[in-house]
Amino acid sequence: VIACARSADAILIVLDAGKEGLNRHREILENELQTVGIRLNERPPDVTFNKKAGGGVRFASTVPLTKLGPDPQKLATAIMREYRITSADLLAREDISVDQLVDVIVGNRVYKPCCYFYNKIDTITVEEVDQLARMPHSLVGSVVKKYNIREPLEDDPLKAMLWEYLGLTRIYTKRKGQQPDLNEPVVLSAIRKGTTVKALCQNVSSQMLRDFNFAMVWGKSSKHSPQRCGVNHPLEDEDVVQVVTKTNAQQRQDKNYGAMVQGFSDKYHKKKFDAKKKKQGKLRR
Repeated sequence: VIACARSADAILIVLDAGKEGLNRHREILENELQTVGIRLNERPPDVTFNKKAGGGVRFASTVPLTKLGPDPQKLATAIMREYRITSADLLAREDISVDQLVDVIVGNRVYKPCCYFYNKIDTITVEEVDQLARMPHSLVGSVVKKYNIREPLEDDPLKAMLWEYLGLTRIYTKRKGQQPDLNEPVVLSAIRKGTTVKALCQNVSSQMLRDFNFAMVWGKSSKHSPQRCGVNHPLEDEDVVQVVTKTNAQQRQDKNYGAMVQGFSDKYHKKKFDAKKKKQGKLRR
């Protein structure tokens, strides 16, 4: 279970609303995940940490550090020595705590978005439902009564919450001179590769990114329709994108064109040689 949680994009914890006030399962699960290095609904500290072979510890910060005591450098050096680190560069760009500093030094922490779904609210009072609903990152509902959770193919608040926490974005593709394909969008994730034009090309084909020239974008992310954009343009939900690749003349001007052609040639001849060798093996039989 822990390995699955560490590799997941987001975590959904389903709790029994009728027993939460007595058993406090949410607090228990949060403490268990905190112990194994999973940070829920937190972002990584804005700290740069690099180990070195020698030279000692160099500590710097761009903001006042109020949570590390009167001498932050001395405290950071002492923590590093506890983990047998004698030489490193550390730059803090935000006011971090001791726990955050330890997380940066250890380096094996993962940060996951997490939402909590309280089931069986039909078994508790309205006051208790209101108290659970006001808790952060929480949603109340009932599977039996179909409240806030419906059939798999129906929209409901729980699916909308998971969609938001996963950072998913639907992008529709379009060919030149044709209508956009609104039936099968390309779904991008802000947690994985991002939601830029570059991420869209990587999801469709690596060759598309290699031959990328520019993109025409229609939708909320464009200042005008269409807008000519590069690979770093951020996309928003339900944008329409047309990727224009380089022409043959533009590809010949690329400095890597010779290596690319040689790679294609080697791949073709290897495939041809393997087919010939396979055919000769069949004839000998």
